[in-house]
Amino acid sequence: MASIFDIIGPVMVGPSSSHTAGAAKLANIARRICGEKIRKVDFYLHGSFAETCRGHGTNQALLGGILGMNAADERIRDSFEYARDFGVEYDFHFADLGDVHPNTVKIVMTCTDGSVCEMIGASIGGGEVRISSINNTHIEFSGQYPTIITVHQDKPGIVAQVSTVFAKHKVNIAFLKVFRQWRGSEASMVLETDEEVSQTMLDEISLIPEIIKIVFIDI
Repeated sequence: MASIFDIIGPVMVGPSSSHTAGAAKLANIARRICGEKIRKVDFYLHGSFAETCRGHGTNQALLGGILGMNAADERIRDSFEYARDFGVEYDFHFADLGDVHPNTVKIVMTCTDGSVCEMIGASIGGGEVRISSINNTHIEFSGQYPTIITVHQDKPGIVAQVSTVFAKHKVNIAFLKVFRQWRGSEASMVLETDEEVSQTMLDEISLIPEIIKIVFIDI
């Protein structure tokens, strides 16, 4: 049985949930993952994202998302002007990203401290998204749930230590996935939760010695 959301779609500025609402959500997630003040952003548009970039306002939605605007924010229409006001440089490129969803974008963010962060994700319809890569590391999550992403040393017991924090605060883990490039290297863990995550939880997880970085996404 379809829900009202399935029928009417997300509240948004623009004509297409895939090309505007999904695009804004992707860029918002990229901004959270970066975690630093962004000086410049390059968008590499694949497939139909490239074809409808201007016609469906995908470019405006992506840039608006990087600036922290959600899909329903009326300011998205003027995101180019807001970017100039905020001192954020931007550029759009058409690119072949390989065998991926047609609504895929690679977002490369250069921060004011000189660091670079990149994310690849796709808008899969109805305003929903799927993230497939962060900083050249394969990863998978949807952004539908409050999500914690860790970068940690690939050692025994890390999953158990993080899970203990969740149990202590009575927060249920809906999905948990661990990704790594090779044994003993840095690994990433994605935890999608059924309940809200408190700052206290995030602080406790960050104190685990093997945790290098933690990112919280709740959009």
